[in-house]
Amino acid sequence: MTNERRVLVHPDKDTLAGAVAARFITKVLDLLDDQDVVHVVLTGGSMGAAMLEAVRDSPAHKSVDWARVHFWWGDERWVPTGHEDRNDRQSREALLDSLGLPDGNLHPFPASDSGMSLDEAAEAYAAELGRFGAAGYPHPVFDIVFLGVGPDGHVASLFPHRSGIQVVDRPVIAVRESPKPPPERLSLTRPVINAAQRVWLVLAGADKASALGLALAGASRDEVPVAGIKGRRRTVFFIDQDAAAEVPDSLIAREY
Repeated sequence: MTNERRVLVHPDKDTLAGAVAARFITKVLDLLDDQDVVHVVLTGGSMGAAMLEAVRDSPAHKSVDWARVHFWWGDERWVPTGHEDRNDRQSREALLDSLGLPDGNLHPFPASDSGMSLDEAAEAYAAELGRFGAAGYPHPVFDIVFLGVGPDGHVASLFPHRSGIQVVDRPVIAVRESPKPPPERLSLTRPVINAAQRVWLVLAGADKASALGLALAGASRDEVPVAGIKGRRRTVFFIDQDAAAEVPDSLIAREY
């Protein structure tokens, strides 16, 4: 099994979103040729939404049997169902609502109005992951995990200098006192992300350049959490030119 780490640079955000969308559609088609179901983890943020909108707007997306694709999320804000801050609402509006998916294909985190406490919600999502456990894991072996990267190097809701990035004994954590509002969140843990076949990190903007440069230079995952993220087969950083400012030229791939 190969394990590759690549950085692909695109001229601007729009080109970046379109390129990732095209690769996503192509990869899902390839995967569905070989397996019955594909499991994908989505991310929030402006680039996460832009990529999904580009999938929606591509005529090629109609070639995919989306009924065989399951969607999960890497993290979620502890706010009510349908709240504008929820990542699942953003994903639904950008793409998912247009696909006519069976309800069972969508796996959102519980919301703050679910009647559960934050800790109970983490346990509930862990149980949902467990229903699709595979290959000895208490969770799906995800085919693709999309992640954004914060200016501080955080991924999902695993923040620098916090214990979340160090958790290895459970698949989901409750996050309190997040340095980025809202303070309460739910997040997948690093072992779940790193068990994925492919991790695709999508980031844009000059404010991401320092964190990306540090991660690729071998920074500690406690200092820069993205440094501790790596898919089993491939890890790809899809970035725009502004985010590439501190990436050594030798690490930039010329082709996928």
